[in-house]
Amino acid sequence: MSDAVEKNPWGGLKAFTNARIALGRAGNGLPTAPLLAFNLSHAQARDAVHQPLDAEALRRTLEAQGFATLGVESAAPDREHYLRRPDLGRRLSEASRAALAGSAGSGGAAAAASNGEPPEVVFVIGDGLSAFAAAKQAVPLLLAVRARLTDWRIGPVVVARQARVALGDEIGELLGAKLVAMLIGERPGLSSPDSLGVYLTYAPKVGCHDAQRNCISNVRPEGLPYEAAAHKLHYLLTHARRLGLTGVGLKDDSDATLPGSAGASQLGSA
Repeated sequence: MSDAVEKNPWGGLKAFTNARIALGRAGNGLPTAPLLAFNLSHAQARDAVHQPLDAEALRRTLEAQGFATLGVESAAPDREHYLRRPDLGRRLSEASRAALAGSAGSGGAAAAASNGEPPEVVFVIGDGLSAFAAAKQAVPLLLAVRARLTDWRIGPVVVARQARVALGDEIGELLGAKLVAMLIGERPGLSSPDSLGVYLTYAPKVGCHDAQRNCISNVRPEGLPYEAAAHKLHYLLTHARRLGLTGVGLKDDSDATLPGSAGASQLGSA
């Protein structure tokens, strides 16, 4: 049966990409093996969108690593509403809003995590469109970036269910944070159902728009590894604090500061 498969002359290029190229041909269709692989990837992408985030397990993992945590939910009551009503995923539920306001104002976890002062940065982990990504990639990334933030007041890590990117704005505003970094599951692709995105916003508040954010995408071992993502995030955080802005006014020149690069420099004094 293998003789019925006509190989593609681009086969050698497959070593350089995860894209579906040079799959070969069997008559007028795909060979069975790549067709089954495509169907599996499609199923994994669908599962990533619908799989709920085990927020409590994630919080336990974070707390075991020394992070203070808070749990919140968006105004979307379930996954069906979340997918059909993106606007609900951008605002907190009434109960979560009240809980965060209480934590910030009563010396709770938010104050304790930042030594009693308003935090300079709050990290939010949101399920987004891939709970797989949030559960798998967020903790290793936070560990890598925390090691670089020795002179920062870091607030509690907020674990958010049914979250869109803009949910971080309301969270950061309620906690009085100077910066909020939303770590959120990206829309799954057919080769990347577990890709994490990071969205950084200075002076977060309800109503911020996307031009006010910086984005780091495809954080995962097969894409942008944790240490490289942490380097970029530390660079952006440092310069956002210095300049008092994020978004289109803050350029990511972090590659020039990598060890061994021509423009390498110390960020600690920035």
